[in-house]
Amino acid sequence: MLALRYHYSVPRYLLGRLGSWLRPRHFFRRLAPLRLEEVPFRPPSPRWVILKSRLCGICGSDLNLLKGAESYLLEPYASFPCILGHEVVAEVAEAPPGSGFRPGERVAVNPLLPCRARGLPPCEACREGQENLCENFTQGDLAPGPLLGFHRQAGGGMAEYLAAPPESLVRLPEELSDEAAVLGDSLASALQPVLDHFPADSDTVVIYGAGIIGQQVLRALRTLGSSARLVMVARHPFQAELARAGGADIVLLSPSRRELGEALGARYLPTTLGGGNLEGGAHRFFDCVGSRASLQEGVVALRARGTYVLVGTAGRVGPVDLSSLWFRELRLCGSAMYGQGILRAQPRRTYELAVELLARPSYPRSGLLTHTFPLRDYVPAFEAAFDKRRHHSVKVALDPRR
Repeated sequence: MLALRYHYSVPRYLLGRLGSWLRPRHFFRRLAPLRLEEVPFRPPSPRWVILKSRLCGICGSDLNLLKGAESYLLEPYASFPCILGHEVVAEVAEAPPGSGFRPGERVAVNPLLPCRARGLPPCEACREGQENLCENFTQGDLAPGPLLGFHRQAGGGMAEYLAAPPESLVRLPEELSDEAAVLGDSLASALQPVLDHFPADSDTVVIYGAGIIGQQVLRALRTLGSSARLVMVARHPFQAELARAGGADIVLLSPSRRELGEALGARYLPTTLGGGNLEGGAHRFFDCVGSRASLQEGVVALRARGTYVLVGTAGRVGPVDLSSLWFRELRLCGSAMYGQGILRAQPRRTYELAVELLARPSYPRSGLLTHTFPLRDYVPAFEAAFDKRRHHSVKVALDPRR
């Protein structure tokens, strides 16, 4: 089958890091260890369902891998060479007896590979429904890797075929198009921190970063009924338009600290060095960027005992002044992938809830999927995903059928 495969190379990874530092919006296709090639298809287990990929989104973690921006500490949680792609909409091609699926059904694929996929008894996190925090991503019958798309055995969606455990598949309602369903993974990633840190209606919330994850955090909050005051920080005007359509109360374009403080109703306190401080401010800060600048603005923009949630993937972020962390007794926490959350006092599997919300006619998904390319055109696809300013890209997807 035809597949887009990533080949592990330390020199190319480091060159990608250097290239990204010099030109952060450029896809260095000659440096990237990617090859579109014919590869044999071998499902990791006879009990897995064989799927024909229909659409696969390009995720920020895919881009970080090519930029050399993934943390070195995460190296043990991947196995190479791997077929990229974990934001998958697929059609069942073959289903083993007892799987509960039949050929022709359309599904979204929860790409996690926790204990149940590895032939292991559930760890403590898996027993509690938090499979995103599984303690055995490097153990069991499978090679290391928490996800399809970063795994040498399990494959990924940037190929004609892949396979997945039957319990990882979510049936798609007929009224939900492939183009809408491919937004499910980004919505699930946004839903998890929203469910875990749902604000009170009287709260002021900052959503920092207006890419696909930030847009989905905004829409998830509004769709689940939040009346909190939502302040969105965007980099590009087209992102600001999407934020207004998604229900933001205030949208700021690359604001100064003083401007952010004014929007939050905080007092600006000048400092001789360091750009000033804020007193008062937000109750919640969803950081959908994961940079030094976003972390710094987050800890400054929060009021006493506010909560900073790192949603965007981040490794090293450089020097940050953390005096507000202790001075205001802030809470800092991360949010990785998706597992289970509480909605109206009931536990819900986050990925299934994401598909359910996308199927609602009221969910504002227009304008989120901006580009689709045939698999063979992966180079312009990644160019569009890398350079949001030029291409006005939000979510870019590949179609292996074309």
